[in-house]
Amino acid sequence: MGTIKELNPLLTNQIAAGEVIERPASVVKELLENAIDAGSTRIEIDIEESGLRKIRIQDNGIGMTKEDARMSIKRHTTSKLYSPEQLFRIRTLGFRGEALASITAVSKVTLTTSTGEDSGVELTIESGEIKEEKTVPPLKGTTFLVEDLFYNTPARLKFVRTLQTELAHITDVVSKASLSHPEIAFVLKNDGNLLLQTSGKGDLLQAVAGNIGPVNARKMLPFSGEDEDFKVSGYTSLPELTRSNRNYLSIFINGRPIRNMAIAKAITLGYGSTLMVGRFPITIISIEMDVQLVDVNVHPTKQEVRISKEQELSQVIQKAIREAIQGVQRIPESIEDLSFKRKENRIEAPKPVQQTLEWQLKTPIVEPTRVETPSYSENVREEVEVLPVDDAPIQVRKVVEPVLQEKLVDSHDDHADYLKLAEKIDAQPFEKEFPELHYFGQMHGTYLFAQNEKGLYMIDQHAAQERIKYEQFKVEIGQVGRVSQPLMVPILLEFSKKDSVKLEERLSFVEEFGIEMEPFGQNTFQIQSHPAWIKKGQEKAIIEEIIDFILADEKITVAKLREATAIMMSCKGSIKANHHLSEWEARQLLVDLAKCKNPYNCPHGRPVLVHLTNKDLEHLFKRIQDPHQSKRQQFE
Repeated sequence: MGTIKELNPLLTNQIAAGEVIERPASVVKELLENAIDAGSTRIEIDIEESGLRKIRIQDNGIGMTKEDARMSIKRHTTSKLYSPEQLFRIRTLGFRGEALASITAVSKVTLTTSTGEDSGVELTIESGEIKEEKTVPPLKGTTFLVEDLFYNTPARLKFVRTLQTELAHITDVVSKASLSHPEIAFVLKNDGNLLLQTSGKGDLLQAVAGNIGPVNARKMLPFSGEDEDFKVSGYTSLPELTRSNRNYLSIFINGRPIRNMAIAKAITLGYGSTLMVGRFPITIISIEMDVQLVDVNVHPTKQEVRISKEQELSQVIQKAIREAIQGVQRIPESIEDLSFKRKENRIEAPKPVQQTLEWQLKTPIVEPTRVETPSYSENVREEVEVLPVDDAPIQVRKVVEPVLQEKLVDSHDDHADYLKLAEKIDAQPFEKEFPELHYFGQMHGTYLFAQNEKGLYMIDQHAAQERIKYEQFKVEIGQVGRVSQPLMVPILLEFSKKDSVKLEERLSFVEEFGIEMEPFGQNTFQIQSHPAWIKKGQEKAIIEEIIDFILADEKITVAKLREATAIMMSCKGSIKANHHLSEWEARQLLVDLAKCKNPYNCPHGRPVLVHLTNKDLEHLFKRIQDPHQSKRQQFE
C-alpha cells in the first residue's frame, strides 16, 4: 500500500479555512459578498461578542432552491463560474466556491433560504455535514446564522485579538461594502447596539457621511475622469483634511474593495504640492473597467488584483483629482494651524550616507552656559545668551557613546517608522567627550563646517537639530499627567467607523497620556484638555498624530508612545535641507548640540557629524606616505 492518500473532505475544508477564514470579519466579508451577488437591496448583520458567539446575516436576494442549498456548502461549488474562460471575465464578488465550505468546517451554521416561489429549506450544519433539514415558509432571501466560530480549531481561536479589535475589523468590512454599494441598505448591530445604518438610496456622499462623519463629509470634493479603458469617480478630501496613514483610502474596482499601492500613489500624486509630506487624503474611489483588464484570482481573500494598463489608469486618476483640487480655491479654516503646517510642508532633500569615526579627543570638561534653543525653522529668534567672542570654541561636557544600530533609517514619514524607532533609543551611557568645535562655514544650506586642532568636522544641520529637539521633547513629554491644559472650546475629531470602535476601547490609555477625550456623537470625539507641552495652534494636529500612533499599534505602551511622539515632533519641527542659516544660528546650533546626551546620532540613527582627522587630510593630499604601501605603489 502506498503512503500517499486522498484527504477527507472535512480536513481539506479546514485547510482551506486557514487561508479564507482568518477571523470573524472574514466570515462577514464572504457572506456579504454572496448577499450582494444575489441582488439584495437590504442586508442586516447582527453579531454577538464581536462575531465569535454569533454572526447572523439576512438578505432579500434571489435565494436558493433546496438542491442548491445542499450543494452550496460543498467545496468548489459555485453558481458564478462554469468554464476556464470565465475565470478571466469575472463580474461577481465571489467565484472560488470555497467560502461556505470553509465556514461550515470551523463553526456551527444554520442556513435558511428560499426563492420565494416554493417552500424554503433550513439546514443545520456542523463540521461540514448536514445534521438536520427542515421545510420553512417561502420567504424570499437567505439567512446565515454562524455560531461558535473556531470551536473545533482552538489554535485559531487563541489567535483572535480582543473583542473590540475584531469588532473594528467587522465594522470596516461593512463600511467598505456600504461605500462600494450605496444602492444597498446596510444595518450592522453588535450585542443589540446599532453601529452602522445606510439608506440604500444610491447617494454615495450620504454613505460617506455615515462612515467618516458629516463634518468631514462637507470637506469632500467629487471627482471623475475616464478614457477608453477606465472610468473613475468618487470623493476626495480637501488638502486641509488629511490623515497620517493610508487607512482612509478606499479603492473599489467594479464594486470590489481592493488594495493597490500604484492606485494609492496615484491618488496622492494628484494633489501635487498641496498635500503635506507624510500626509494622506481621505478618498473613496470607484473604478470601472473591462473585466478582462483585471485579474482578481491572485489571493483567496480576493483583495489583491493585477491590473493591465496600470500606468494609464494612474494617469486618469491623477488628472481627475488634480482637476477637482484646482477647481477649489480655499483658505484653511484654522488660521492658528498654519505655522505648524508650513513646517511640515517643506520637503527634505535626500542625504548622502555618512559614516562616523572613532573619537580620540580628550578635551577638558567644561560646563556650558545655559542657552535657550532658537527656532531655526521660523523667522523669529528667541532670547539667547551669545558667546562673547565670535570664534570662541564650543565648550562641552561629558556625554555617552552612541549605540551602533544595524540599519540606518533614511525615510521616516510613516507612523510605523516612528514606532519602530521608539523601541531602540539611547540604551547605553557615553564615556567619551564631544569635541570643541570652531564654526567657519556652510555648504548647500545643508551641512555646517567646523574645525579644531584634531581636524575637520562636517555637521548635518537637520540631524543635529533633530537630536536637540528630540531630547527637549523627551523631557517635556515625560511630564505627561502632571501638567494639563484645559480647553475653553473643546476640539472635535472625527474618525472612520473602524477607528472609532478601536478608539473607544483605548480611551483610558489616551487619558493616561494626558489627553482628556470622550465620545461626542457618531464617529466623533471631544477633546477637553491636553498636555501643557503642546503649543497653542498645534493642538489638533499633534493630538491627531498621537491618536494615529495609538491606532497603529494595539500593544503600544505609554513609554513607547512618548518616545514615538518625541521623535515625530523633533523630525517635523527641525531645519530642512537647503535652508541657509546665519552665522549666529549655526554657532548656536553647535552650542545646543554639545549639551545633548547623545550628540552623535539623530533619533533615526543617522550620524550627526563626520570627522576627518589631520592625518586623513594629509593622506588625501599625499603629504605623508602610507607605511602599508610599497615604494612602487606610492609612485604609481
